Amino acid sequence: MPLQIADLKPDSGSTTPLYLQLANKLTESIHKGFWQPHEAMPSERLLSDKLAISRVTARKAIDLLCERGLLNRKHGSGTYITFKPGQALSRLTSFSEELRQRGFVPGSQWLSRETGIARADEILSLGLSPHNQVARLRRLRTADKVVMAIENTTIPCLYLPDPGLVADSLYAYLAAHQLVPARALQHIRAVNATPEQARLAGIRQGAAMLFITRVSYLPNGAALELTRSYCRSDYYDFVAESSR
Repeated sequence: MPLQIADLKPDSGSTTPLYLQLANKLTESIHKGFWQPHEAMPSERLLSDKLAISRVTARKAIDLLCERGLLNRKHGSGTYITFKPGQALSRLTSFSEELRQRGFVPGSQWLSRETGIARADEILSLGLSPHNQVARLRRLRTADKVVMAIENTTIPCLYLPDPGLVADSLYAYLAAHQLVPARALQHIRAVNATPEQARLAGIRQGAAMLFITRVSYLPNGAALELTRSYCRSDYYDFVAESSR
């Protein structure tokens, strides 16, 4: 059902400030996909007129969403939905799957695909023996041709003897060979972009990035994949749902 502006109207009888009610309703509408990435938001004036609220209330709500990273003001143009796909921490899905579910076109720009002897960190993370061969995939992950992340993946050659066979989706290749991971452990921390990362991602040097290390496992408990990703924090986030 299309969103009606009237559905955003705050409840004047609530103890919650009007601007916060509006900000929460706008946030929920954005997450539900009522507006698409890069689409212009209704103006403060339109919100004020349609919802019978003050321009100050509308402005404070939009300012709050800009602070949250959901909206982006463009001087002289308007306010637009920020392109920020999110990945749910509770689900094990690939980058491509997450983006397709949100209506984006995933893609890859390959930087390298090669095989070699496992390094010490790869041996430890994947439970390998010294001198085991591994495949290494290095690429830029894109959504609608916008670079979202720099991704480095290591997989034992036992499961991927020829990395050149992987197209855009590694998980599609693994699924085709009955190598679907059953679970994964992820560690996330903030880092600052190095000169090379800034160049590849199209951001300024020192900009904040999310560094995600993931090790996925097959149903039999064997480690399948070690992936280290540097994600643009201005375009990508993680969503965690908690219940009580």
